[in-house]
Amino acid sequence: DPDYALAFAGRSLALHAYVVEYATGPAIRESLEQEQTDARKAIMLAPSLADAHLALAQFLSNGSLDFARANAEYERAAALAPGDARVLRAYGHFAVWMGRFDAGIASARRAVSLDPLNHVTYLQLGYTLQFARRYNEAIAAYRESLTLDPDDPAAHASRGLAYYALGTLQNARASCEFKPDYWNSQLCLAVTYDKLGRHVDAETVLVKMQASNGDDAAYQYAEIYAQWGNPAKALEWLGTAMRVRDPGLVQLKTDSLLDPLRNEPSFQAIEWRLKFPT
Repeated sequence: DPDYALAFAGRSLALHAYVVEYATGPAIRESLEQEQTDARKAIMLAPSLADAHLALAQFLSNGSLDFARANAEYERAAALAPGDARVLRAYGHFAVWMGRFDAGIASARRAVSLDPLNHVTYLQLGYTLQFARRYNEAIAAYRESLTLDPDDPAAHASRGLAYYALGTLQNARASCEFKPDYWNSQLCLAVTYDKLGRHVDAETVLVKMQASNGDDAAYQYAEIYAQWGNPAKALEWLGTAMRVRDPGLVQLKTDSLLDPLRNEPSFQAIEWRLKFPT
């Protein structure tokens, strides 16, 4: 059915997940182009379809880094489907990236109340709490997520980064070693091993990341070097992230791993160029 708007929206949302979690090399740009095309086609076919506006919002936030227009699309999706847990989860995540912590957490909690047996709702609640720097609450949310899906590498890795932020390094290490080849686990292990004095192991993890991802994980390399106390390399990789339009840049405004760079003029210039809403 070439006029089925929900199918175009669904493929756009699936491509977004693929880009964020798995894609490397030319597949990233190719998938982003198709993601945008499908989202706009869905809106053309069904202008009041919330999934279509959600799909476009996710492309705008991660694919084109157009945060003002992304916000408008998230709000449109939420207005069209105020009881849709998927919309609420995604909007909550975006809101905390933009620094609107109360709104983001409220949206994520509403999603949990609507879809309490879905491990992803607790995972997304954990993300929002983590970016709001409410780490103990984030860990509790990840615990709920892992109760429902004990094998989810995203929950293990994110919980590890929350432990890392608290300075509970052995817990961070154990959580992230559960699936050590998962990209966010590698990020967690690179910074955690370094803080544990295992810098050779941390370097080994980074080399493995770079062999698998090349410049596509430039944002994560910047996070690692920032935590290793090497601002020059961190800023160099942020420059690469800007050049390749790394989807991770949506996090820059509220990412605690980049805190060591916030007083650097080069960092402030990048933040200004990204035009985060105030």
